[in-house]
Amino acid sequence: MSELLATYILADPGCDAEKRAEQIAIGLTVGSWTDLPLLKQEQLKKHKGRVVKVEETESALGEKQATVTIAYPEANFTNDIPAVLTTVFGKLSLDGKIKLADLEFSQSFKQSLPGPKFGVYGIRKKIGEFERPLLMSIFKGVIGRDMEDLKEQLRQQALGGVDLIKDDEILFETGSAPFEKRITEGRKVLEAAFEETGRKTLYAVNLTGRTMELKSKARKAAELGADVLLLNVFAYGLDVLQSLAEDDDIPLPIMAHPAVSGALTSSPHYGFSHSLLLGKLNRYAGADFSLFPSPYGSVALPKRDALAIYDECTKEDVFKPTFVVPSAGIHPGMVPLLMKDFGIDHIINAGGGIHGHPNGAAGGGRAFRAVIDAVLEAEPVEEKAKRSPDLKLALEKWGRIEVSV
Repeated sequence: MSELLATYILADPGCDAEKRAEQIAIGLTVGSWTDLPLLKQEQLKKHKGRVVKVEETESALGEKQATVTIAYPEANFTNDIPAVLTTVFGKLSLDGKIKLADLEFSQSFKQSLPGPKFGVYGIRKKIGEFERPLLMSIFKGVIGRDMEDLKEQLRQQALGGVDLIKDDEILFETGSAPFEKRITEGRKVLEAAFEETGRKTLYAVNLTGRTMELKSKARKAAELGADVLLLNVFAYGLDVLQSLAEDDDIPLPIMAHPAVSGALTSSPHYGFSHSLLLGKLNRYAGADFSLFPSPYGSVALPKRDALAIYDECTKEDVFKPTFVVPSAGIHPGMVPLLMKDFGIDHIINAGGGIHGHPNGAAGGGRAFRAVIDAVLEAEPVEEKAKRSPDLKLALEKWGRIEVSV
């Protein structure tokens, strides 16, 4: 019998963690057990939850807690993520200090999920770059701007050597820069930049609107030649991400933005672990990119959580790896540390670190590319800065984070 394993952290398990675990296993499946007649017990046995492991520990603050793993028969739910989350964490999420830390799916269940269409290698193939971290930048200050402003921002970022450019997640359908026009006009700008520089740049357009409209809009985006779709996945739901990823008429990579996820992950006692929501579930549901706060920037995650997301996105699995995008407050002086912690298979994502450069967005892009090259070539960053005026200006403005051995 196929089972799904759910692992929880109980911040206040009470005096008997084993008993609490058994209550969860029964309460989320057959509802009761000892009061049932033997015939009913036999009939419901294949649906009863099973306690796999209970480990009592202390939190970092010295509080008693328990890590509990429960097996749920897959006969209890349909093969979709909403059914799983409702089964293993629906009413339980309302019942005290309990956090869903992980889900382990059977191989048969995984076959019902899409995973990334492109993954790390597929994105690299689109850009033609395989030996370094990719560089991404973000449109900034776009609210109220017209198409000409956006086109100039796009051009400057591309000229600076950026590999991907994404819409701001709060850029919705506007009269001055509508969705379809951003795609068609953006393509012209990036094609012209390619002719000038010989470097390929992809543009991620923000897919927004009512949920029922998203598929038709995404199909139209594909027809118009869009490169990548940006989706505020936790505003819409993982099932929406999955439905887009599964659609053969939407042959585009999907970039999962973490907006709203903080309400689901940030508490140490409630919600989901970062690694499960932003790592495993994003990947399984079809995200080719997963954005999340880096451990060092303006909106920072604890390093263990950021690295756990990275691990879930990239470790060996039946699905292609998802490109991780540690974000928020990134500047060129952070690049050596980013590359130490995340290697070359991640995307360096900058907003202010590009646009706030004294030489504009093009200068910001050149500064990032210079420091990436320095790390790859094992050249001291200060030495590289002597030959790169843009990197020198960036280090003077933002400084750098020292990398400990």
